[in-house]
Parts: sequence; C-alpha cells; structure tokens
Amino acid sequence: MVVRDPVGALRGELRRNEPLAAHTTWRVGGPAERFYLPADIKDLGAFLATLEPEEPLFWLGLGSNLLVRDGGIAGTVICTRNRLRGLRQLDHRRIYVEAGVPCARVARFCAERGLAGTEFLAGIPGTMGGALAMNAGAFGGETWPLVRRVLTMDRRGTVRERTPEHFQVGYRRVQGPASEWFLAAELDLAAGPAGREKIRELLARRGATQPTQLPSCGSVFRNPEGDYAARLIEACGLKGYAIGGAQVSEKHANFIVNTGAARAWEIEALIRHVQAEVRRVTGVELTLEVSIVGRPLDGPAGGLE
Repeated sequence: MVVRDPVGALRGELRRNEPLAAHTTWRVGGPAERFYLPADIKDLGAFLATLEPEEPLFWLGLGSNLLVRDGGIAGTVICTRNRLRGLRQLDHRRIYVEAGVPCARVARFCAERGLAGTEFLAGIPGTMGGALAMNAGAFGGETWPLVRRVLTMDRRGTVRERTPEHFQVGYRRVQGPASEWFLAAELDLAAGPAGREKIRELLARRGATQPTQLPSCGSVFRNPEGDYAARLIEACGLKGYAIGGAQVSEKHANFIVNTGAARAWEIEALIRHVQAEVRRVTGVELTLEVSIVGRPLDGPAGGLE
C-alpha cells in the first residue's frame, strides 16, 4: 500500500509494509514498516526532520551485500537507489556522485569522459552510498583512495561536508561520525583513455568467475589476511552444499545463491554452517562481509557475531 504525505509538504513517496525481497539482490526479506523514497536530498532532509528522535532508521541502496531476515525491519527504511541520482563532472579530473547512483553507472560515466580509477566499480553490484559505507572494492581497486570529500546527513536532516580525515577506513570497513549517512562524494581521478576496454575486461572476468545468473549478495565473507575465503570454503568440501533454496555456489565458493525459492533463514543457516565447518577444519574464523539485519519471523532482531 502506498501512503503519500497527507499535508503535501514532502515530494517523496512513503510506503507501508513494503516487501524488501523486491529491493535486495538475494530476493529475500520481510517487510519494512515504513519505506521512504525521497525525491532528492532536500526532500530527504525534510522527511527526516518529521521523524521522532527514537525512530529506528535503516538506509538501503541497491540491496546487495545485505541479508534482511524474514520478519522484516522495524521503523523506517530510506531507499536511495536511483533517488539520490546526481552525477556530473566538475572539472578535468573530479566528479560529483550521489549515494543512489549504481557503481556500474559511475564506471561507465567516467570511462566515457576519459577519466581513470573507477573501472573496478563496474564489478560492484551496489550503489555509491554502499561503496562509501564499506570501502567497497573489486579487482584490486577500492573506493576511498578516490574520495576527496563527502556530504553526509544526520537523522535530523542536517547536511555536513566532511573529508577523509573524519573517517577511519580499512578493508571493507569505514568508521566515521555516529548517526550520519552518506549523501554524495567528490571523487578525484586521473586521465585514462583505456577505461572502456578495462571495464569490458573486468566484466568478462566477473562473468567467468562469479554466479551472475542467480540472485546473490556478492561475496559473503571477507578474505582472511594472506588467504581467500573461497579457497577455505572449497577446501572444506562445501561447494554446492545447500540448505533449502540456499546454496554455496558451484562457481565461486564465497557466493551463496538463491536457487529459486530460498528464505532468509535458510541463507542465514547456511552462512552459520559454512563458518562452523571452516572453523572446525581449518581453525580460521570467517568474518562476514554481508550485513544481516531485521527480525526473524518468530523472535526479536538479532545478528551473527
């Protein structure tokens, strides 16, 4: 059901009990109590200013790298995908990109303009907001080495400009000011006429090595230092192992795919099983790269440690 702002002050769209399976790349997940699609940054700020201070907030982009439990998410989900969609070139080496722009679009945009450095983004199935939040990377490239400054918004709708010095950035990890979310970034790039060719090469590698034809979240586990999660999982004989509709990919062991009718609980159970087996056989504790959020159908919210 779609419920629009009754006083007409907001220009976005508010939905209630919105099924999140339609908004995640795993194609699973229960409903969001409230689901807001902002018209733009100004409208998003106006909407946040209407919320009670204790209202739970969750920000959602493309829905990759995310497992939403079957009980859904309490409070309000802010969906920025293709809503915060500003993307423009500022000068001969800088671009401005908002949080809802898909990473692959950023890579194409830069390649078309002879700018190098973002080619790896073509292999990331998420938005720039998510890439900023987790220092997303692929094929040897990472997001934050490109960042010159960012715009953030707090839960009251206040916009701030920040630089990389305000954040602690590591491998698939970014820590910054509490209760602020990324709105946009300014990226500092270099000239590179071979961008399109490199993107084609990277996408061909991705298609050859990853299960792109089935719903997944991308890589499930971080690579341990000096090793690869996929190698450890495969060494434990877990390729193809399934619980219900959730399966460890036969193509890449660090991917769990939805074979057609998986539930979130089956994916989470498979994640736990893989972690337990790798720990038992190798002694290595696999750390999640995917975020697990929301409530089980039969209990309160919880999460994997």
